[in-house]
Amino acid sequence: MKTKGNRKYKVNIITLGCSKNWVDSEDIYTQLKANHFDVSHEEEREAEVVIINTCGFIDNAKQESINTILYYADAKAQGLVEKVYVTGCLSQRYREDLEKEIPEVDAFFGTNELPRLLKTLKADYKHELVGERLVTNPLHYAYLKIAEGCDRPCAFCAIPLMRGKHQSRPMELLVEQAHNFAKKGVKELILIAQDLTYYGIDIYGKRSLAELLRRLSDVEGVEWIRLQYAYPAGFPMDVLEVMNERSNICKYLDMPLQHASTSVLQRMRRGITRERTERLIHEIRDKVPGIALRTTMIVGYPKETEEEFEELMRFVEDMRFERLGVFTYSHEEDTHAFRTYEDDVPDEVKKERAADLMALQQDISYELNQARVGQQYKVLIDRKEGDYFIGRTEYDSPEVDNEVLIPATGIYLRRGDFVQVEITDAAEFDLFARPLIEHKH
Repeated sequence: MKTKGNRKYKVNIITLGCSKNWVDSEDIYTQLKANHFDVSHEEEREAEVVIINTCGFIDNAKQESINTILYYADAKAQGLVEKVYVTGCLSQRYREDLEKEIPEVDAFFGTNELPRLLKTLKADYKHELVGERLVTNPLHYAYLKIAEGCDRPCAFCAIPLMRGKHQSRPMELLVEQAHNFAKKGVKELILIAQDLTYYGIDIYGKRSLAELLRRLSDVEGVEWIRLQYAYPAGFPMDVLEVMNERSNICKYLDMPLQHASTSVLQRMRRGITRERTERLIHEIRDKVPGIALRTTMIVGYPKETEEEFEELMRFVEDMRFERLGVFTYSHEEDTHAFRTYEDDVPDEVKKERAADLMALQQDISYELNQARVGQQYKVLIDRKEGDYFIGRTEYDSPEVDNEVLIPATGIYLRRGDFVQVEITDAAEFDLFARPLIEHKH
């Protein structure tokens, strides 16, 4: 019989924030599974131990993390859970404050303290599991984190404070992980890092993303490889050659530009001008015809004038990005912007500018989607929802981009299957389609 001292708790892991955090949670999950814990990730179920993997990126994300911690601190006070542990970016950045403010939490851990977290749970850190991550999102796609941290000096960003300096992961390890994923049925690898384009500089002495892509592209069973979070300044153009060369590398690039006015880009310390940004976009589109470019913009940055915002609007109108998201500026303490500038754009102006920019993008997205009606695409099925099977083209990332809705009447499609479809109708952010081959029940 197990004694109280060595009994294995039921553990539930809750993940907040970005896909990089999701990967970290899957690493915790994998280690606990290997230690024979009854562990779940993002499932609604009772558990004695809750691990909250927090986000500390911007105000809204921090607030969501704090609310989640308080919710489970209260659950602990009511005897509904026994232990609450907090890890991730918020915990890394504000540990001392959090320890004082929320003493109900049993322990706080930083972003690189997985061994210490496991030790607290009386679990062993198994080095042999590095590269053996268990996937807890739908099994047909997996995030592959190729680097940790960031060396860029962006004035507004607190990521280096939470994640440290850029550290590439060795190519052999990533290729091995890709093989392991493919064996488990993963069809799509989504490459993530704070900055993919910096990959390899620290361990190979040069930008090595193109070489990594070639090696991952050779892994049997991987049908799509997608690039998220590229940095525009010093973009490695050889990546585009590989994209053209290899059919399993999606013609898709997520490259947050943050702004288009040179004066704002200088205040942001982005190392690029509007003119160079435009040249880069034209060059990418020339070299990879049909590529879908996703970007994000920040509005309401300190001192952003009406003229600078109008310049951003004109830029978005001219560039016609396939995908675009907008953040309102968040004044993050200990960043260069926080020390240098006053957060002087009123909240209502920030919100108004964000709404104006998204309304413009909505029109662009509608026009681009309308042009797809009648065209044929290969679609990866993600799930069934109501009367539709829902999938994505190679031009769309999960959770953030357009979806393809296929009426489920009289047909059967499996999650993780690729289906050839014809687009029959389009809305601002959705495409409607019919399968070209019959998939009857």
